[in-house]
Amino acid sequence: MSVKAKKHLGQHFLTDENIARKIVDGLSFEGYRNVMEVGPGMGVLTKYLLEKDQQIYLAEIDKESIEYLKDNYANVNEETFVGDFLKQDFQFINDGQIAIIGNFPYNISSQILFKIIDHYELIPEMVGMFQKEVAERTAAVPRTKDYGILSVLIQAYYDTAYLFTVHENVFNPPPKVKSGVIRITRNPKEGLAGNEILFKQIVKAGFNQRRKKLSNALKTLTIPEALKTHEFMDKRAEELSVTDFIAFTQLWKENK
Repeated sequence: MSVKAKKHLGQHFLTDENIARKIVDGLSFEGYRNVMEVGPGMGVLTKYLLEKDQQIYLAEIDKESIEYLKDNYANVNEETFVGDFLKQDFQFINDGQIAIIGNFPYNISSQILFKIIDHYELIPEMVGMFQKEVAERTAAVPRTKDYGILSVLIQAYYDTAYLFTVHENVFNPPPKVKSGVIRITRNPKEGLAGNEILFKQIVKAGFNQRRKKLSNALKTLTIPEALKTHEFMDKRAEELSVTDFIAFTQLWKENK
C-alpha cells in the first residue's frame, strides 16, 4: 500500500533516501527535546527522525498518510499526530522548545515560515525543503532582487543558511520547479522586543512599494517629524539591512 499524492494538499513525496537523510542531519538535535515534522507523507524523513532520542510529533492532515504511517512505523501511534501545523498553539509541549522539519507543501510554505516567526520563542531551529524561489528569498541579502519582506522578517529572529538544491526528478509526482533546503537557527536581534508589530508594519510598507524611497513608501504610516530627514528616508527598502530596520523601528517608536 502507498499513499496517493493529493494536488490540493500540495503533496510531492520525496523518493531519494540520501536527500532525506541529509535533510534530517541538517538539524543539530541540541538544546531541545521535541521535534515536529510537517507533512510527513509516507515517512521518508520520519524513519530517520525516529532513530533520534527526541520526542517526535507529526503534523499531518491527510487521513491516508496518517493510517499509512501508523501501519508502517512501530513508534508511530495516534498520540504522535498533532493535526494542522498552521493551527498549532504548541500547548502540548512540556519543556517549551520544539524544532521544526519537513518537506513542506509549496502552497503554504510562506505561511509556515510566518507561523514559525510568531512562535520564535518556542522554536530554536528549523530545517525544511521549500520551492527554491522561497528558500532563496529566505536567505537573501540586501541589494538583491530576492531580498524582501520574508527575508527581513525571518532574519530578524533567525540566522539563515541555504543548504542545497533538490531537483524535480527525486519526487513523486515531480513538481514543476526545483526545491531548496534551508536551515534557520534562532538568534534574536537586540532591540526588537516590544517593537514587533511596528517593525512588521515598517518592513511591509517599505517593500510593498520597493521601487520608491522610504520617504514615499512609508507615508501610509504617518512618519514621525523627527525622522523625515533621516538618511534612511532617501533609500529604498532593499538597501537597508535587517539591523538597519530594527534600529529604525526603535527610533520611530522613540519619536512617535
